[in-house]
Amino acid sequence: MPAGRHFLQIPGPTNVPDRVLRAIDRPTIDHRGPEFQKLGKEVLEGIKRIFQTRNPVIIYPASGTGAWEAALVNTLSPGDRVLMCETGHFASLWQKMAKKLSLEIDMIPGDWRHGVDAGEIEARLAADKSHAIKAVCVVHNETSTGVTSRIPLVRKAIDNAKHPALLQVDTISSLGSIDYRHDEWGVDVTVGGSQKGLMLPPGLSFNAISDKAIAASKAAKLARSFWDWSEMLPANANGFFPYTPATNLLYGLREAIHMLEEEGLPNVFARHDRHAEATRRAVRAWGLEVLCQVPEEYSSSLTAVLMPPGQDADRFRALVLEHFDMSLGQGLSKLSGKIFRIGHLGDFNDLSLMGTLAGVEMGLDIAAVPFRKGGAQAAMDYLAQAAAKKQANRRAA
Repeated sequence: MPAGRHFLQIPGPTNVPDRVLRAIDRPTIDHRGPEFQKLGKEVLEGIKRIFQTRNPVIIYPASGTGAWEAALVNTLSPGDRVLMCETGHFASLWQKMAKKLSLEIDMIPGDWRHGVDAGEIEARLAADKSHAIKAVCVVHNETSTGVTSRIPLVRKAIDNAKHPALLQVDTISSLGSIDYRHDEWGVDVTVGGSQKGLMLPPGLSFNAISDKAIAASKAAKLARSFWDWSEMLPANANGFFPYTPATNLLYGLREAIHMLEEEGLPNVFARHDRHAEATRRAVRAWGLEVLCQVPEEYSSSLTAVLMPPGQDADRFRALVLEHFDMSLGQGLSKLSGKIFRIGHLGDFNDLSLMGTLAGVEMGLDIAAVPFRKGGAQAAMDYLAQAAAKKQANRRAA
């Protein structure tokens, strides 16, 4: 085994901090007893603050894929039309699931370098005079591309079209990393997962739900049992679950919520913004290209980097793993071999980022990828300037 820690710099699952690991490392308790009830009430209330909602957030012992399914089956009926946007690999997988569930899909095509086209959503909904479209489903932060769609613009598009469709949003790689406001942005169902910004292992997923979504669930006809909100909500009201919960992950979730709130969500988001900007400065200094083409849509969770023509991203990633014990994200489906992804989310600080970028720069050299040296230095200069500014502000205060 190599000395030192492995650098896990994929965009999730992310590194699990020691505090969360220690919280998970507890004896099993009675999930029908008073000790669990206290835990259940605490995490069910705390996770609302992370989604920035006053409404219920349902927690499933499942991956984010399960929360995708829960969002669809609780609100829709067979044959319902759903408007979806092809922003990347995961948006396409959600669309594939919806088809399997007997939903009719209107897919807005995309080039995987841009976020959701709110203008096209508005046009599609305005043309839907019969209101056949029952939901608009979008991915907030597309993990496969490093593109963040602007959800307030999507909400505005739906409102401008005066359309009653539900708004469902996937935040699996943005929750706890990028500012997201379920209530303020008028989202009906928000999907989340535990293994990225929440700094937990995979195994928990979430549905934050609006009153409108709850009302829709009472008329929805898609088959559901395990995912049924009507089974979860009454039990959750008392701090319990209708089936065996992932108790030890809930211990970890409680600690993760404490960590995020101790830092302060605005500070968490600012930290992710800072690391993303430093990473992009490194990429530009190397003479490489960020996949995302719109600065307002740059992701603060990860950066996807295009390889120069003729260069194999997977060969480069393999060399980085071999020589520096660092895992970088691969290109998925039609981006396979064309990009690598740098995850900079979760339990992550300035020195972690500098180690990551130094490993990338050395890897580019070893792989004989055409590039300019100095990317790590450009990032370091930016981070040092940010630290100096912070120090000056403290003195001024």
